[in-house]
Amino acid sequence: MPRPTIKDLAREARVSVATVNRVIKDASAVRGATREIVLHAAERIGFYGLGAIERSVRKTREAYRLTILLQQGHRVFYRDLGNALRRAAESFPHATIELELEYLDDLSPGHVSGRIRAHGASCDSLGLVAFEHPVISDAITGLLERGTPVSALIGPLSARGNVGYIGHDNWKKGRSAAWAFHRICRKPGKIGVLLGNHRYRNQEINESGFRSYLREQDAGFIPLEPVSTFESAAIAQEMTEKLFAEHPDMCGLFVSGGGITGVLAALRDRPRDPDFVCVGYELFDATRAGLIDGTLTMTLSYPLAHFAREIIDTMVKAKKAGPDAGAQRVNIPIEIHTSENI
Repeated sequence: MPRPTIKDLAREARVSVATVNRVIKDASAVRGATREIVLHAAERIGFYGLGAIERSVRKTREAYRLTILLQQGHRVFYRDLGNALRRAAESFPHATIELELEYLDDLSPGHVSGRIRAHGASCDSLGLVAFEHPVISDAITGLLERGTPVSALIGPLSARGNVGYIGHDNWKKGRSAAWAFHRICRKPGKIGVLLGNHRYRNQEINESGFRSYLREQDAGFIPLEPVSTFESAAIAQEMTEKLFAEHPDMCGLFVSGGGITGVLAALRDRPRDPDFVCVGYELFDATRAGLIDGTLTMTLSYPLAHFAREIIDTMVKAKKAGPDAGAQRVNIPIEIHTSENI
């Protein structure tokens, strides 16, 4: 078949040939919405001059420098999220995104606040995963006072100004985990609770929602006091073994934080109890294997591609809206996985 012509492109985009020519030669002379329509039409029909249109349109787009601080790059979830963020930034349709992505191995408050201040001087919008601490809150306040919007990812953060939030509704997430125990456990009993760190507000809210549901149902379940894993797989394995030593009659385990691989290792070292229920977070190779072999009952997860797109989009909106517009808040849907749907 003959390659598509400018006339074909004009017909597909429902614009004039003259408009297509202006987009190719000087896209700034054409309204932004029309430029994007012509570009997408060229992609659909495989127009031979697609590269020229892309370059022309790209020159007219606004540019934003976004900084995102994630935690420890050796953790699969954050590495996968980082990759999804890079893809989302590259394909963002409404602006040119320069993404600065940094993994923080040192999670001490002083180091995290230092990186916030270092990036805040040069970025248009900053997003981060962090725990609540006065030193971190103070660093965030400094950025907000300079007019740089800040978005908390996964766990809410506070400061003296408006901090945005992009992540799950953690109250509902905790209640969803409790629902799983209520509906799946053959008989009620003790439920061990593991969380990473009490200063992560999302984990505190998760636990609160979890206990709220079980208290409301009054079905005889006894959630134990939470044990901290400090986001470490080795500590999570040790704490899981300790919970079993102290409470051998547990009917389940709720892993509301990091260290799930250590939990799975501890569970596999024990004689298999087909009635034991374990609910954790995020779907990656280790948790997928746990679901398949029955060690893990359910995961409550982020849809990473969707999450990454929302992060980029919301951070841009926060910058465009300005400091007087209030915080941008986006709830991400919770994906539920079991052995039957992965």
